[in-house]
Amino acid sequence: MSTFTMDADWLVYCQNPTKPRFTLPAGSIDAHCHVFGPGDQFPYAPERKYTPCDAPAEKLFALRDFLGFERNVIVQATCHGADNRAVVDALHKAHGRARGIATVRANVTDQELAELDAAGVRGLRFNFVKRLVDTTPPEVLAQLAARIAPMGWHTVIYFEAADLPSLYDFLKSLPTIVVVDHMGRPDVSKSVDGPEFALFVQLMRECPNIWSKVTCPERLTKTGPSQYADVVPFARHLVETFPDRVLWGTDWPHPNLKAHMPDDGYLVDFIPSIAPTAELQHKLLVANPDRLYFSR
Repeated sequence: MSTFTMDADWLVYCQNPTKPRFTLPAGSIDAHCHVFGPGDQFPYAPERKYTPCDAPAEKLFALRDFLGFERNVIVQATCHGADNRAVVDALHKAHGRARGIATVRANVTDQELAELDAAGVRGLRFNFVKRLVDTTPPEVLAQLAARIAPMGWHTVIYFEAADLPSLYDFLKSLPTIVVVDHMGRPDVSKSVDGPEFALFVQLMRECPNIWSKVTCPERLTKTGPSQYADVVPFARHLVETFPDRVLWGTDWPHPNLKAHMPDDGYLVDFIPSIAPTAELQHKLLVANPDRLYFSR
């Protein structure tokens, strides 16, 4: 039994998701999901900002099969800090059907990076959301990005829309493909054509190496879980404007949610509203993540 107690206001992932009505295209990849613990096997980091429920690899793979995905991209969660053992364990258990994104400290060795690469890691995540992590100076992250660029890895950046002006030049300077989590967390109560989201679109126009995950309507919505209608214009704009540089994932098991816990089947049914054609769906779910994560 785990010795870690989940935060009292933290919701547990949906135990019995609905079977999606939308049939995913063959080869679909859940390009943003996590594993947590189990805490007694892979302890949560002492510096963590939250303590989640256990959500091990076996549960993730069962959900993958139930929803109709064929592969996963497992992203290191902040509750595990720079200890990537839970992700690496999941990659080994996936038998080639998963890739990973790691978090490392500035003093990571070349040997440690090589071991992560051999396990299936294909990028590093840099988190600028202060309520989740103690952020690392951008110049340190730039040094890490320069080290992983020759490996063919990319960087994953998590920030909130209000922080984009201060990060703009840093993001443009990175020498790798840059994948932005959750569309840069726009305020969806504002206009999709307004200056805040326009700055993110401008960044993607200026930098062909910048991609976006059109994920987490459950985090971004202001109106609630009924099809996340307020999030649709933002995600659809990116899918239609940058069809070869967008990714989608469940974000299972939905870390640190306190308002409502989404039904993962309903999240899959959200996809046709943001990628309305078979061609866009194939790029979003198959071609783009396959090229970025599984090309070697």
